[in-house]
Amino acid sequence: MAEVAVKPGPAPETNRAAAPRAPRRTPVRARTLVITVVAWVLAVLFLLPYLEMVVTALRPSGQLRDNTFLPTHFDWSAFTGVWKLDSPPLASNLEVTLIVAAVATVLVLLVALPAAYYTARHRYRGRRAFLLLVLVTQMFQPASLVVGLYREFSDFGLLDTIWVLILVNAAFNLAFAIWILTAYIGSIPVELEEAAQIDGTGRLGALFRVTLPLAMPGVVTAMIFTFISAWNEFIMGLTLTTTPSHQPLTVGIDSFIGAYGVAWNQLFAGSVIAIIPVIVLFAFIERRVVSGLTAGSVK
Repeated sequence: MAEVAVKPGPAPETNRAAAPRAPRRTPVRARTLVITVVAWVLAVLFLLPYLEMVVTALRPSGQLRDNTFLPTHFDWSAFTGVWKLDSPPLASNLEVTLIVAAVATVLVLLVALPAAYYTARHRYRGRRAFLLLVLVTQMFQPASLVVGLYREFSDFGLLDTIWVLILVNAAFNLAFAIWILTAYIGSIPVELEEAAQIDGTGRLGALFRVTLPLAMPGVVTAMIFTFISAWNEFIMGLTLTTTPSHQPLTVGIDSFIGAYGVAWNQLFAGSVIAIIPVIVLFAFIERRVVSGLTAGSVK
């Protein structure tokens, strides 16, 4: 039998280019660790000024100019002594600031909520002009209106009263509250209100049970902005009030800066006392923000 010759095939290539390897990805744990470290470093950098303020308030008077970060011992007399001063009466200043910030915030929300709801749900003539006017009023600086406001409140006999501070702070923060609440309410579908009304709920019921809970992040944002702005207000409090017991906390703290010296430990002690209510407010409001994102969306 004749043998069939088999032609050998081409030899396999041994020097083929290696397939490109996928880039190595950073492990999830490593990335989480890096983000955590960076977050802690940023947090420490932001907290250092407040820590220095607390340490300075606890320094004895003889160690205020020392270069050491910590004093040899802590002196609490600055925190206890500021409450006993008659000039400034820090307790009265704190009470005035709490009342002004709280009442101004409530007043702003009572006026801004109906205005923002109507503006977001209705397309009336002059709507854009109204929103533009609201935005323009937010651009005015309070310092540029001091003379006019002083003359106006002087004619009404409201100077050196707590009501002048409430009205001024409410007026300066009303525009921002209307603007942000209009945006939040406008982003909520009107069909949710219509569905609630079909189920037998009236317009006010749909507003308070559906729209308002969904707009709670905007309400909380407007409330925080108004409260902090009224809490930190200084120029109007210094100009429109003259009696030390009627002045806000910011003006009272400024009284520790004298013409010939500064009471640093009492100044920083008053500053620490001034930031505590704001921290408490944020701790209380944080859960409201998270719950407001989902409240009212489940029937």
